[in-house]
Amino acid sequence: MTNLSIGLVPNSIGAIPPLPTPIAPEPLQPAAASNLPQPAASLLQPIPIPFPPIQIRSLRCGCYLLNYQPSGSALVSYDGTLRVECHSGGRTASGDLYQRPVIFLPSPIFPPRPPQPILLPGPNPANGIPILSRSRYRYYLRITQILEYFTIGNSFTLGLEMYRFTAPNTWVNEGSFTAVMSWSTAPAGYPASNDYLTGDVKNSSGAVVGRLTMGWISTYFRKATIEIDRVSASEAPLENGSGINWRSIFDTVGWDVTVSESTASLTEPSGSSWSDAELHQVMLAQRDSANLDGEWRYHLLAVRFLDSTDRGIMYDAYASDSNNVPREGAAISSHWVIPNADPWGLVKGQRFGTATSPYFRTAVHELGHAMGLYHNTVDNGFMNTTPTIASAATPATPFPNNVQWSFAPDDEKRLRHYPDIFVRPGGVAFGSASSTTPLITPTDLEVEMEGLELRVSPVLESVPLGAPVRVNLELVNISDQPIVTPASLKMKLGFVQGQVVDPAGTIRTFLPLVHCIEDHPLTLLKPGQSLTHSLTLLRGGQGALFPTSGLYQIKVEVHWDSAGVEASVTGQTDVLVTGTVDASHAAAARQILATPDTLLTLVLGGDHLTDGIAAIQTALKNPVLRPHYAYIEAKRLAKRFGERKANLKIAQELIEKSTVMSPTEAEKAADFSVE
Repeated sequence: MTNLSIGLVPNSIGAIPPLPTPIAPEPLQPAAASNLPQPAASLLQPIPIPFPPIQIRSLRCGCYLLNYQPSGSALVSYDGTLRVECHSGGRTASGDLYQRPVIFLPSPIFPPRPPQPILLPGPNPANGIPILSRSRYRYYLRITQILEYFTIGNSFTLGLEMYRFTAPNTWVNEGSFTAVMSWSTAPAGYPASNDYLTGDVKNSSGAVVGRLTMGWISTYFRKATIEIDRVSASEAPLENGSGINWRSIFDTVGWDVTVSESTASLTEPSGSSWSDAELHQVMLAQRDSANLDGEWRYHLLAVRFLDSTDRGIMYDAYASDSNNVPREGAAISSHWVIPNADPWGLVKGQRFGTATSPYFRTAVHELGHAMGLYHNTVDNGFMNTTPTIASAATPATPFPNNVQWSFAPDDEKRLRHYPDIFVRPGGVAFGSASSTTPLITPTDLEVEMEGLELRVSPVLESVPLGAPVRVNLELVNISDQPIVTPASLKMKLGFVQGQVVDPAGTIRTFLPLVHCIEDHPLTLLKPGQSLTHSLTLLRGGQGALFPTSGLYQIKVEVHWDSAGVEASVTGQTDVLVTGTVDASHAAAARQILATPDTLLTLVLGGDHLTDGIAAIQTALKNPVLRPHYAYIEAKRLAKRFGERKANLKIAQELIEKSTVMSPTEAEKAADFSVE
């Protein structure tokens, strides 16, 4: 907290208008004045008017120790942390709550009484960021309102959504809450007596449901240990050769990371190359600590070779996770030889362990997976793949000089604000974080635009399994004022994205596949005007968007920058996916759903994606799916590719009365008849 006392002077912060000029008293004759008693004479002197100082308070950045005490039960209490990130846009915050244990103390035999429940004490603030038992994890707090900059009062309103977690990875939104948090003096043990707040928590009806306290304990958001074990022939990946190491990387993210160089002479179980199972077995046997309820400990093995990959792997997932405790460990290969060819730049032909920079970068990349992060190609940061970064190098900036020594901004936000259970070792399985609720705490200054309505409707209310789902979008200005909006709802412009929720509640996301980064046109949408476009949905980042039959919910979001504020509008619709009608339909649908290149063929066209073309050809031979894929094949053939000329005649023949098309597709199909 910033606690600044200032006086009220002209032009100062919080200055008040000048007081009126006082009316001068009647002048007295000197003789009369000299005859007044001294106290009366003093009344003629100016009287200073005291003004209390103003206190300007702000919410200190870093980690706060939280306690939430629900009303009505003295034996239910939750402890955890609130992470407050400070940036130019104000504050972004998120939190987690763990249920405090209760023990039962035996009572005297005489007179006989049942055991007495005792609520154990909470974490000691003097110990800094608490590490709490995974089995006690209960809530993610999605902070929706907080003090962004400063206040001259003694309180602010905290808004939050509480998501209750139940294993293995199910979340229930228990509603929106508010708490007026007021500053008070911190109890003993807190490092800053002035950065402590309390407040009553109220539900959406205004009823008090509990009491919340928060006291600042650290400049960091989270803390963890990285243990590095290796065989004697392998180098320990500790830094990049230019002063960047584990500590400096995670300082930027806001994690307090301790690196432990442990065993330097591991025994190779079966030769120089290690299987995933061997990596996992050695981690369990050799690591210094296995108490993931007492510390966040990630384990990194440096070995000569890996069976399943060239450079590195986060092996502790899926079938190789023999103890069913996910994301504990990763490994890196020191003796892989970098190809002596382009695009490997300055390190071509080198043994990986001697190429200090990319070797260390790969180690950070694999630990990023252990922290729940996917591959991320938005920049040359840690979660991009090594070959992709090498391929993006230029003669002026050869690999590895083009490596970006940081996480991408969206990954930094995930590391700071993902639920604990998504990032801590031994939490939920890898891949769960990006495919399930709760949504990560929202970006500051994002506003749902009033006066706009996004209408989403399916072209067909039901489609057969294996067919793409087409939806129509209409963005309407329902206000009486013009509003700045995107000029188009085409996905490639980057404004449109969304989610598909399947019948079991699993969320799959869809994003632009082709993104025109340099083109973000905006327009002024007048009252009553609208923008229309259509989407054809088939696959997303988690695979097929409609993999089984049943009722699906499609949520579409439009985001854009409006005068420095991220504006957004959302809409949704439902569509029914029907089951297969015969064996031929089932086989065609299976091939479509199992072929990632089907989406690329749909979007990009061309003749180069042979797997995607083969899947679409299979669909065209099936009478159930043919109407849904005829336009997609016609669009591909109507465009020239390489030396192949556009074949408008065949494209026209594919378009029949039964062909399913969105309005946008039908408009484009009209051009197929133009020679």
